[in-house]
Amino acid sequence: MSSLSTPSFLHWPRTLFARLALILLVGLALAQTFSFLLTMKERDESMTNVMMGYVEREVASSVALLDHLPPDERAEWLPRLARRSYEFILGPGVTGTPPDARLSERFAQSIGEGIGKRYPLTVNAVPGERERFQVHLRLTDGSPLTIDMRPMPGMPMSGWLPLVLVLQLVVLGACCWLAVRVATGPLKQLARAADTLGPDLKARRLPESGPDEVARAAKAFNAMQDRVAMYMTQRMQILAAITHDLQTPITRMRLRVDVMDDDATGAKLQQDLKEMESLVKEGVTYARTLHGTNEAPRRIDPDALFESIVDDYLDAGQTVTLRGSIGGALMAPPQALKRVVGNLVDNAIKYAGAAEIEVAARDDGRAVVSVLDRGPGIPDESLEAVFEPFVRLEGSRNRQTGGTGLGLAIARQLTLAMDASLTLHQREGGGLEARLIIRIAA
Repeated sequence: MSSLSTPSFLHWPRTLFARLALILLVGLALAQTFSFLLTMKERDESMTNVMMGYVEREVASSVALLDHLPPDERAEWLPRLARRSYEFILGPGVTGTPPDARLSERFAQSIGEGIGKRYPLTVNAVPGERERFQVHLRLTDGSPLTIDMRPMPGMPMSGWLPLVLVLQLVVLGACCWLAVRVATGPLKQLARAADTLGPDLKARRLPESGPDEVARAAKAFNAMQDRVAMYMTQRMQILAAITHDLQTPITRMRLRVDVMDDDATGAKLQQDLKEMESLVKEGVTYARTLHGTNEAPRRIDPDALFESIVDDYLDAGQTVTLRGSIGGALMAPPQALKRVVGNLVDNAIKYAGAAEIEVAARDDGRAVVSVLDRGPGIPDESLEAVFEPFVRLEGSRNRQTGGTGLGLAIARQLTLAMDASLTLHQREGGGLEARLIIRIAA
């Protein structure tokens, strides 16, 4: 049993356009080839039948003419009576075996039917590379006469016919390509619209026109987009309402704690209220970022932006360093980008006490912003899970740090809205790297 799987020896195209084009092109080429072969076969068969009838009549007339001529004049008439497929020889000719080729048998039978009743004849094949046979008979005066036949299978093909067939195949291939392109174009538009459907839910709506199947798919996609937008809006409103309404009782509780006589208990309650207030603020922020950011992207100087971020942390007494530069401009919402980098730096400071920012430009037109720390790190299986809201891995980090579990979720939402990517990676030697990849402005 062969160990090769189907994809290993059939290099099947990946795109639907290429697959349909290949199937139609191969099918048309095979159909064209079979049609050409059948046409040529029918053409040769028809020409052979015509030639046999022609040879039967011509040979009978020529033999009758030679029989009526005086023996000394017959040699002069031989070149006049010769044709492309046969000639006459005044003599016994060449002996041999009976013809076994099908075409020779048919020609011999046709000649026999034309002249065999009047002139008894014998037929034998002539050895050689080409198909050839001879018909032997005697005229009324006893003189031997041989008909040397070289039967032709059909008419030769014109030199321009292969060129016409190639041009016809090219035209069919072009029509096939155009038809497949028109048929798969709506699918390409649907895929592009689905790719652009980001957190802001502002993807371009598909035109609900064209063939019935395409129009129905476009209507279904637009309706799905509307439903998703409605669900996301309701989710944001519910979360924003809950977190906003919590601020009022938290404020009242803080006021009551301030007038408590028990300082130890009051301090603990103050800390709990502070954490609750932080959770409420982060929840409101996360709810607002579910639809991306309302801030319009604009051309900014990233190096100046990162330097200002580092200066703010240094002024606050934090240990933050900056290395490298991008050199070009970025097309991004500046406050959203600052919020993302700030969240990453806050996490690094919270868990490691210090943060390093490395920036660099890549050859593919993108910039890399890495926020590095030497903290306890995150398990490999949890590097993606921490981007989910309210996910905290204090067991693997630091149990004394607190936090709401929304910082990285907010950073991921804002990153998606900027058409960028944010991932976490383990550092060699310990620690964590938060890697932000964003496109450089053209």
